[in-house]
Amino acid sequence: MSKTIKKGDEVVVITGSATGSRGRILEVLPRTERVVVEGINIRKRHTRKTEKSEGGIIEREFPIHISNVMEAKRFEERAKRKGAAV
Repeated sequence: MSKTIKKGDEVVVITGSATGSRGRILEVLPRTERVVVEGINIRKRHTRKTEKSEGGIIEREFPIHISNVMEAKRFEERAKRKGAAV
C-alpha cells in the first residue's frame, strides 16, 4: 500500500528535465493529479499592473504530474537496495 503524498513532504523528481532534484510540496491538486514542488518547474509569468500588484515578469513554480515524483525517504531506500550512491 502506497502512502499518499501530502503538502510539506519532501520529494525527489524521478523523470523529466529536473530528474534527481529535491523539494518540498507546496500544493497538491488532486483533480488533475498534479503537485507543485518548491524550486521545480519554474516558469516566467507576465502580469499586468493592477491595484494590488505592480506587474512585470514573475517567476513561479508550476505543477508537475504526481507520477513524476517520489517520496524522498522511499527514493533513498530504493537506491540503497539497488546499491547506488544517493
